[in-house]
Amino acid sequence: MISLHYFAGLKEQTGVSEEKVDLAGRTVDELWQWAMDKYPDFQTGAARVAVNEEYALPTDVLEAGDVVAFIPPVSGG
Repeated sequence: MISLHYFAGLKEQTGVSEEKVDLAGRTVDELWQWAMDKYPDFQTGAARVAVNEEYALPTDVLEAGDVVAFIPPVSGG
């Protein structure tokens, strides 16, 4: 299983802050597709995906036990 964490506006769009899914062996890009299929309001925009606290590439393959974070753009000042 893979732990997914949603932050800020993505948390509001999904209605959950975290969930576990069986997507081991899939790529990060396939994970994006899964999220957009499951949550019709899921707006990725410039959001990034981090796997095990490191930003991931679309071609990175997910493994059982991974922790994935969907991180939307933030502004600061």
